[in-house]
Amino acid sequence: MVTRLQTTNSTLDIAAIVANLKAYDIIAIAVILIIAVIIAKICTTFLKKKLSDRMEKSDLNVLNSIVWWSIILIGIFFASPHFKIDLSGLLVAGGILAVIIGFASQSVVSNFVSGIFLIIERPMKIGDNINIGDITGNVEHIQILSTIVRTFEGIYVRVPNEKVFTSNIKNYVSNVARRFDYKIGISYRDDADRAIMIIRDIIEHEPLALKNPEPLVFVDKLGDSSVDLLIRIWAPSKEWYDLKMSLLVKIKTALEANGVEIPYPQQVVWVQQAKSAERGRGHEDNGR
Repeated sequence: MVTRLQTTNSTLDIAAIVANLKAYDIIAIAVILIIAVIIAKICTTFLKKKLSDRMEKSDLNVLNSIVWWSIILIGIFFASPHFKIDLSGLLVAGGILAVIIGFASQSVVSNFVSGIFLIIERPMKIGDNINIGDITGNVEHIQILSTIVRTFEGIYVRVPNEKVFTSNIKNYVSNVARRFDYKIGISYRDDADRAIMIIRDIIEHEPLALKNPEPLVFVDKLGDSSVDLLIRIWAPSKEWYDLKMSLLVKIKTALEANGVEIPYPQQVVWVQQAKSAERGRGHEDNGR
């Protein structure tokens, strides 16, 4: 009996609200809701076009649903005065609930917002080789709350988007070209200009070594045991690592084949010779 009375009262309240609506209110409510639906449709369509190649379809659908219903709820809020309903109590309760939820899900919201900014800014994409803090590897997934990175050891690491967004991101393949350096020491007895010509010839015949920017080979330092040559080579970012590993062996082999010595660390000691010379002069003086 109580349940039926409550239902009847609720029905009467709704009926009373509808009965109190004037033609102006009905038109205003309809216009506001139609505008909200149009704006929601435009926003979700824009997100689908801009983000379809930046994030997974499931995450994009979740984002579109959140944007859609957020806009619709905002439209209902703006239309609520035309229903002649006192929302003060509801707003107070909603405010308290929002504060509670905000404290409880602070990190979730932070990760969500960071994920949106990462998707819009796009400092990386799936397949890129990146470094975030102490994590280096390839990007496997860019999700709303986190980014999945596969390290070179084959370990999958989930990085919260808040950390990704606030960290320095090193993207090793974002640029089409990347440079690597070698430092090779040759003997003081060898001709440095000849060694440089040999190395340049090896680089010239390497198809993956870029001509622009131009590779550089020059004497960088006169070391204790060797004349140090610095070699700087640019390569396509995708082939950078393979070229760096293979080209060093070719340079070493070519230098050795042409008689250019790559010396071990060595040190010439003159102290003993100086003492021997002094002893020799001493013997000569005694003989006189």
